[in-house]
Amino acid sequence: MAGKLKEFSFLTLGTLIVAMGVYFFKFPNNFCTGGVSGISVILGAVSPHLSAGSFVLIINLALLVLGFIFIGRDFGFKTAYCSMLLSISVYILENIIPISSPLTSQPILELIFAILFPAIGSALLFNADASTGGTDIIAMIIKKYASINISTALFFADFIIVMLTAFVFGIETWLFSLIGFASKLLFVNNVLESINLSKYCTVITSPEYERAICDFITHTLRKTATVSNSYSGAYLGDQKSVLLVALTRKQAVLLKKFVKNLDEKAFIIINNTSEISGRGFHEVV
Repeated sequence: MAGKLKEFSFLTLGTLIVAMGVYFFKFPNNFCTGGVSGISVILGAVSPHLSAGSFVLIINLALLVLGFIFIGRDFGFKTAYCSMLLSISVYILENIIPISSPLTSQPILELIFAILFPAIGSALLFNADASTGGTDIIAMIIKKYASINISTALFFADFIIVMLTAFVFGIETWLFSLIGFASKLLFVNNVLESINLSKYCTVITSPEYERAICDFITHTLRKTATVSNSYSGAYLGDQKSVLLVALTRKQAVLLKKFVKNLDEKAFIIINNTSEISGRGFHEVV
């Protein structure tokens, strides 16, 4: 129950961060970096009756319906929840905190936060195997019924949306949107990798210390390790025990300290990784 509550809290937090970035920084500046928010910015500008927030709600509702029709039970509850929460949050913000102009007179500063907020929020959601829906729902439908490169198709779809900005808002806004689009692609991946960053440790020690280190890993760190005794040192030819273990950043520090206090001649090789598949770790695909 506690795990579900924590996951639900992360979904809500991530979605609200995205909503704040979209409403407070994207909409007032007409920044269009693709996706449903990008389409909504353009439609909101050319429509005399509906705002960008209204279009976010309408489009996401339509995509949710399509998702349930074409995907059925495989359609994720997390994505449906985040999509509706985002749409409703933006719509509510429009009505309780109306904004008619950018918050500052610095478009670069506004662009940074227009990228930063949605990137952090999206990374939190991706880490929980969720998203805010939108074009992701289209990708899920395409994946089920066609064998084409979804990532490439969605990239070009978003790129076309960005290009339309030039015709609706002018060259300056288009250039800002183009920078935002490129930055978004890079920043989301970097934030996601940072969230999932783990340590892959190789410990080379004497066989006499093997049991103590294994006990520390299994009982104190609550992890496991792969152990081999079929190694020997090249210089002295003495037998060596090699332990392979995947840990969190904090656990890697504790292991390094413990091993060095136990065996000052031990070698410890620690590598960064954000893609670990197995019990106790979240795999990024």
